[in-house]
Amino acid sequence: MAVPDWPNTYGYNMFYFPFSQWIGGIFWEHSHRLVASLVGFFTLILAIWAHGRVGRVILRYLLFPLFAMASLVVLLSIENNTMQHVSILGGTAIAALVSSFFWPCLQPAPSLVRKLSLLALFLVIFQGLLGGLRVTLFKDEIGIFHATLAQLFFVLTLILAFVASRSWNDWKPAIPSSIHQIRIFSVLMSMLCALVIVQLALGAYMRHQHAGLAVTGFPLAYDTHLWPPSDQAFVDRLNAERIDLREFEPVTAVHIHVHMMHRILALFLFLSSLAFLIWVNKRLGHRHMLARSCTVWFGLLCIQGLLGAATVWSNKAADIATAHVLIGALTLAHASFMVIAARRSIYLAGKTRVAMHATTTSRHLEAREIPSTS
Repeated sequence: MAVPDWPNTYGYNMFYFPFSQWIGGIFWEHSHRLVASLVGFFTLILAIWAHGRVGRVILRYLLFPLFAMASLVVLLSIENNTMQHVSILGGTAIAALVSSFFWPCLQPAPSLVRKLSLLALFLVIFQGLLGGLRVTLFKDEIGIFHATLAQLFFVLTLILAFVASRSWNDWKPAIPSSIHQIRIFSVLMSMLCALVIVQLALGAYMRHQHAGLAVTGFPLAYDTHLWPPSDQAFVDRLNAERIDLREFEPVTAVHIHVHMMHRILALFLFLSSLAFLIWVNKRLGHRHMLARSCTVWFGLLCIQGLLGAATVWSNKAADIATAHVLIGALTLAHASFMVIAARRSIYLAGKTRVAMHATTTSRHLEAREIPSTS
């Protein structure tokens, strides 16, 4: 919230904001907006690129009129600094028109890639709107959805990269003896993914309440409690003792409960993932690709837990807390990749079995048609 307006930055079009004013928290918030714009631009190009030669039509007859009309509407408005917006919108319109003449006549990508790229475009636009509404409406709840959707968008881009890669077509099918175990693997890993998403959402709730570190001390809460009290007298005493120049919001009983739920779920994830890793190595063997990937995933969980503890011990130091969020995103992305990889192996195994059955049936029919000779 270092920048109080949106889509402008202190009255400027965000792309014209003077570099001399990139100071303090403004630097981080404004940089966040510019990087988000770059991600949105790349996602738009990706969606157009996936449609091959149709991209010319999209650029020339959809994006060019859209941005040209938007720039005209802004030009006729009575807002201040409209020429900054007109230059950006009009420049984008001209760039779309010029690019349409040089757009390569490629074959469209497979249907699944096109659908995923359009879904990614929808999510990144929705994500940008949520970020803007978080500023204009000043609602912490929107920030929670904004943070969680960012994790899901990251997972989607990873899946899109996998589906569009050569590895997708060259992926090895599961051997018949392991299909049942891999199917169980995909179900259990999907459940763990769901738990990770809940854990990330709890973390987003804790961050966007702007209450700082609601529960200090680890592994014991406040260094003395297994489960801290949350009565009003304790909360009032806790807020009276908090001295911090960062002007955090007061801690509430809900903050304490959510923080402890975050800790308990982290412990449950660690124990269940350890049991799952043992099961995978026993059923699939430690040399199996999914078993090795699961080992890496468990390592990420351990790092994530250590960073969570370090966040508490450091009184929520920004760099450690940021690394905690980053490893959480990698944990979810890696788990999602394993689910897709497992389902892909099962699908290819079924496809291979159907092809072998069709070949065998064809040979039997050919054998019947060959006349016998004496």
